[in-house]
Amino acid sequence: MIKTPPQISPSISPSLRVIIMCSLGFKEVLVQLYGRLSAECASIDWRAAKDILIILSLLDDILREKPQEADGIDSVVVVDNVPQVGPERLEKLKNVIHKIFSKFGKITTEFYPEADGMTKGYIFLEYASPNQALEAVKNADGYKLDKQHTFRVNLFTDFDKYMNISDEWETPEKQPFKDFGNMRHWIEDPDCRDQYSVIYEAGERTAIFSNDAKEPITVEERARWTETYVRWSPKGTYLATFHQRGIALWGGEKFKQIQRFSHQGVSLIDFSPCERYVVTFSPLMDTKEDPQAIIIWDILTGQKKRGFHCESSAHWPIFKWSHDGKFFARMTPDTLSIYETPSMGLLDKKSLKITGIKDFSWSPGDNIIAFWVPEDKDIPARVTLMQMPSRQEIRVRNLFNVVDCKLHWQKNGDYLCVKVDRTPKGTQVYGEGGVLNLFISRSRFLIIAFAWEPNGSKFAVLHGESPRINASFYHVKNNGKIEPTLICMYVHQHCCMSCVQCLYVFFSVCSMNGALAFVDTSDCTMMNIAEHYMASDVEWDPTGRYVVTSVSWWSHKVDNAYWLWTFQGRLLQKNNKDRFCQLLWRPRPPTLLSVEQIKMIKKDLKKYSKIFEQKDRLSQSKASKELVDKRRAMMEEYRRYREAALQNYHEQKSIRLELRGGVDTDELDSNVDDWEEETIEFFINEEIIPLGDL
Repeated sequence: MIKTPPQISPSISPSLRVIIMCSLGFKEVLVQLYGRLSAECASIDWRAAKDILIILSLLDDILREKPQEADGIDSVVVVDNVPQVGPERLEKLKNVIHKIFSKFGKITTEFYPEADGMTKGYIFLEYASPNQALEAVKNADGYKLDKQHTFRVNLFTDFDKYMNISDEWETPEKQPFKDFGNMRHWIEDPDCRDQYSVIYEAGERTAIFSNDAKEPITVEERARWTETYVRWSPKGTYLATFHQRGIALWGGEKFKQIQRFSHQGVSLIDFSPCERYVVTFSPLMDTKEDPQAIIIWDILTGQKKRGFHCESSAHWPIFKWSHDGKFFARMTPDTLSIYETPSMGLLDKKSLKITGIKDFSWSPGDNIIAFWVPEDKDIPARVTLMQMPSRQEIRVRNLFNVVDCKLHWQKNGDYLCVKVDRTPKGTQVYGEGGVLNLFISRSRFLIIAFAWEPNGSKFAVLHGESPRINASFYHVKNNGKIEPTLICMYVHQHCCMSCVQCLYVFFSVCSMNGALAFVDTSDCTMMNIAEHYMASDVEWDPTGRYVVTSVSWWSHKVDNAYWLWTFQGRLLQKNNKDRFCQLLWRPRPPTLLSVEQIKMIKKDLKKYSKIFEQKDRLSQSKASKELVDKRRAMMEEYRRYREAALQNYHEQKSIRLELRGGVDTDELDSNVDDWEEETIEFFINEEIIPLGDL
């Protein structure tokens, strides 16, 4: 059916009539009425007809991009609490506003309403895209221009949304509860077994095992669970798997899927220490207008909190978190940007300008950030401790002839070690409050590695040059002055170390023999020396009782396996896995016990040790696990039978009394009158020994 075209004035030229009709949506009418049009356009030359045909071919695209009434509203923001100024200060105000808000995108339109020659205190800004307007709202809302003016920034579309809210209360729809099970069930294991994840068969299979001295116990195993590798969250609540479309989090007793985060091509992730946020990185998803390279997600809701650009992921993680997850920081050339949660905005709406900053690190125990700046001509290098969020500098120390610095916080944040590379090489320690006391090492040898023990004030330093490498152990005493005391020193040909509590393991990955040395620094004894040929990784379990050495298929294509050792260096297991790739221990959350309760447990440790020794003897017995389980099942069955028999016995007591004339025969002395006493004597043996033979 052909639509009837509108009546157009005959005075309008035929070519203009064609264009008007097409713009009104009657292009199809014109095509079907080609014969009629040809008669009307008889007076048009062929060149004009050709132009009309070209216009007809382009009108589809033109009409598709025809501006609509609501176009551009999403890109407009309204800024309140702007200073009210007259014409003489208006240009200066515009420059300040443009400087602040142009950081979030290209501003296409600015409008300053006026009344009686003064601005009204609010303005309208239009950006090139809605995403830029959204960034302006996130980052500029709450910006403090001066003492009297703090900006309130909203999207223009929000006004319609809030004005159309119904005055009648509607009860929110109740969301179904999702039960993921006990998210920390593995901590309730009666034998206190830790768990670890294993990827093997070149990534085709992923398994979760419970650690047992005899053999690992399979908890969960799935094919193609992840496409690359896995990561545990800091407290062990979630297991993260990597996929082309994004990240999936798993947890609970059966490892159900907890959350999904869509981020195409994701390759790296990082968790906040509080496990509230996860950071993902993808090199495929970044655009100039909408930053997508780095995304911070809310784990509980699965919502995107904020996106960031990323020039390079060589120093991952890009963001470093404070110990409580309230702040995270990012370093760029000459700038340290500190953000706060949950707003994800800049702290105090501005970054720290630190010319030449090289590295920074958060304290594990307080919201204190340490950073260092190298030398610049006659200005010495310096290490600074800064309190957050006040940005107060607690301590600043100048250093001379510095090539490089490494910042090492002790686990509780009581001490900060600054490893300084210079001539001669040196290491410095800061105590609480950041007071520098002395150099630990001022030798001519190269300092290879430094490590604090997790729960104490001991540390180890590897120094020297191959083939003679020294391992020195120190104990820091804080008696008003930090005095590191040398405990002992070993000469060892190893170049890497892993430590837990007061035990240190030296491990060589630079040589093919994979040598291991187990040292107890409490009494400076070498407990054992062993080797794991071609070992590429060392992983301590969370308790410090076991350590795993492994040969990853990612590093070597042969002899792929992981070996389990005790902390004394005794080999317990050799687990060979086809194309073994990765082993990660499941972290444990901080203990809920108070300091007093921990002291009481240590005081009564001998009482508990008897129970542990009994369990250890049982686990070390030659009886197989199947036999032990069978015996336990038989014993449980006997107990149930015995309880049922006793219950039946007591229920039948009245019947027994009736059958026996009221005489209770359940007890041995129930009918003493009917007893008869009889004495029996019989000859056993007799032997006569003459005294003369003695």
